[in-house]
Parts: sequence; structure tokens; C-alpha cells
Amino acid sequence: MASRVNTSFTLIPNQKYRRSSRRSSHVSNTLDSDSQPLSALGNFRALPLEIFQIILRYLSVVKDVSMLSMVSKTVSQHIINYISTSSGSKRLLLQDFHNLELPGKRQDSAVLEHYRSLGLLFKRCTLLLPTKERLKYIHKILAEVPCFKFNGCAAPMQCSGLSCYGMLLQTLTAGWDELECHRVFNFLCELTDLSRKMQTIVFSKPGNSRKLELRIRLFCRNVLFDHWTHRSDSAFWLTRILKPWPMVNQARLLYIIFGPISPQDGQVVWQKMVEEPTDESSLKGLADAIKLLYDTGIKEWTADDVISLIDELSVKVVPREWLLENNARLLILSGNDICFTFMASKAVNGRTAELARLIVFLALVCEKELYCMDWAVKMMQKVCKVFSTSVEKNNFLQNVANAFACIIMEMLQSIMSGDRDEEDRIFLNLFHLVHAQANFHKEVLYLTINSISA
Repeated sequence: MASRVNTSFTLIPNQKYRRSSRRSSHVSNTLDSDSQPLSALGNFRALPLEIFQIILRYLSVVKDVSMLSMVSKTVSQHIINYISTSSGSKRLLLQDFHNLELPGKRQDSAVLEHYRSLGLLFKRCTLLLPTKERLKYIHKILAEVPCFKFNGCAAPMQCSGLSCYGMLLQTLTAGWDELECHRVFNFLCELTDLSRKMQTIVFSKPGNSRKLELRIRLFCRNVLFDHWTHRSDSAFWLTRILKPWPMVNQARLLYIIFGPISPQDGQVVWQKMVEEPTDESSLKGLADAIKLLYDTGIKEWTADDVISLIDELSVKVVPREWLLENNARLLILSGNDICFTFMASKAVNGRTAELARLIVFLALVCEKELYCMDWAVKMMQKVCKVFSTSVEKNNFLQNVANAFACIIMEMLQSIMSGDRDEEDRIFLNLFHLVHAQANFHKEVLYLTINSISA
């Protein structure tokens, strides 16, 4: 009996517990279902979507809307929907790309900064999407802006649209791994048909497709290249542009993208390197691109590749070879390592006469630009060490001396046979060359006497 009483006593609380459990389970489920969207939207849950979007209009793009997009997936999706609305896209996709009312630098920097902020917003909003889906969504939004398209702007030289597009792309992809960046490049190539356009210009005569050359230059520079702060990133994108092509076509593309352009219409100037000595500004872009490929240690580029690229630039990009003075200027701007490697390659291959003439023009450029002449002498001395025998060294030095005399005589003959304008230019060049020869040999004498004294 006692046992039965004990049993019934123990069962009653169990039954009450089960009833209590069902009630608490029901309440708990109700709270969970209500708290889930509450945690995602917070107090915004009580607002209609239209009111939420109105509130977004009062928030700044990067500081407020961009930060808000990271609160939850639900909020991020609402912001994505807002960007897709006509009012959202109108507000976010500024199109003051041709605004001439403000001073150029101030206007460009303000618009670029806006698109940097927009790139960060897109980066945050699409964080959970696969790379391909992110790109498709962003392209769908940006497709509304004509100046973001390859051929979209009627006045590309006066337009900052592609620069803004590039800034957005750089901010979006910063920190992505190489595989994802490969996908971005392939996506852009498919979108713009870039490979076919490049094929057209590399297989046609230089200058035959001037407008297309300009469009490719602007797209590659403004969208793919100019906005990166790390040299390794710039080298990655330049490699993607060049490496699918044979070496001679790589040189052609490099010249189109970084070579000299006309100040009037921005089109690539093809005959500049073969007709007259050029200045540093015309070659700086090419030299910087060459240094980028040589110095950053990218596995796709060996030293021999870069030297071959320089050779192709000066020999095969245009039907005639560059003036040696322009070639020498490019080597000087490219830096000591590249200059020496290029010259050592010629020494190893027995091209001593060509190498000697190049030494003369290195000295001429040093004289014209007021560079230290002892640099040219020390470079010659360093190249001498490449030759394995004293006979080869002496032959090379004799070729250098002869090259000075031959080039001076060539200039004199040109003065005697040329027209007046050409005569004045060559006479000035001759004046510099005579001084270059004197200063070059002075440095050689200093070097010789110092070595004897030591």
C-alpha cells in the first residue's frame, strides 16, 4: 500500500511536468519564430519595406549604408533590393564623368572616391555569393551606365567613367585570391570581347585601327591597371593582358597601352621612336611597365622574357627600328639591372658592334639629361667583365672608340646633305655628342689613373 501511494505520488508530478513541458515548448517555439526575423532586422521589422528604403536615402553610402549591410543577411538583401530600384541606382550611380564646371583634379577625385565607397558597399553586400554570381549581379547594376562600357562613351578622352569603373573593381576584388581574380579577368574579357579586339590590332598594321587602339589603351589602363597600390597586383593584371599572346604581339600591346600618345587626340604615336629623339615622358610608361615585369618576381616572367620583350619593342613593333638614342633612353629609365642584363645578352651573343654603338648613345643621353657620365663608364666596365678573354675585351673597347668616330661622321654627313630644319636639329645633337665623347673619355681616364694609384 505504501508502495502504491508512493507510486501515485511520484506519477502526479510527472504528469504535471509533461503538461508544463508541452506549454513551455509551444511558447518557446512561438518566441523562436518571432525572434529570428527580429534579430535579422531589429527594429526595422516593424517598418514597411518602402519606409526602410526611404530611410536608406538619408544614409551616406560608405559610412552608413555600407556598414548597415553587414548587420545581417536579411538587411543586406534589403539593401541589394534598394540598389536595384530606380531611386537607389540613381542615387548611387553618379554619372558626373564629363562635369567641366569643377577643376579637373577635384572633380575626378570626388567621383573616384564615391566609386571606391560603392565598391566597398558591393563587396559587403555580395559577400556570401559565389564569385560568378557576384560579378553577374554587379554587372547588371552597372550596365545602366553607358560610360562603363568599352565603347559606351562618345568622348573617352574627356571621360572619367572607366577610371571610376576600375576604382570600383579594384575595391571589390582587393584581397581576392588569384583564382578568383582569374575569373574576374575572364568575365571582363567575355563581357567586352577584349581578346577579339586585341587580335584585330596586333594583326593589323600599326595605326590602321587608331580608335580601337585608343579604346583598348583606356580600358586596360583605367579598368585593369592604374588603381592598384601594390606592384604585385599591377603585375598580375598586366600579365593576364600580355601572356596569352606571342612575344611580338606582347610588345605591340605593351606599346599600345604604355607608349607615347598624341597630346591632341590621345591616339598612339607609332613613328615617334623611329623619326626623332624623344623625351623621358614618352618612354616612362613603357619603362615602368618593363620594371614591373622584371622586379616583382612573377613566375610567368623570366629575365630572358623581359629582355626579349625590349628587343621586340625596338625592332618589330613598327616596320623600322627605333633610333638607338631612344633605345638607350628606355634602358636608362628601366634601371641598372635591366640595362646591364640587356647589354650582357648582346655581349654573350657576339653582337659587339651593336653593343658599342649602344654605349655611345647611353653616353649621349647622359650628356643631354645631365646624368652622371661615370654611370655610363661603369656600365661599360661591367659589360667588359662578361667577355671571357682579354682579346674579346680589347676588341669591344676598340669598337666603342670606333663607334664614337663613326656616329660623329654620320651626323656630319647628315648636316651637309639635310634641309635647314633637319640640319639644326642634327647639329645640336652633334654638339651634345662631342661633349659626351669628351666627358666619357675623361671619366675613363679618371678610372684608369685611380686604378693605377690604388
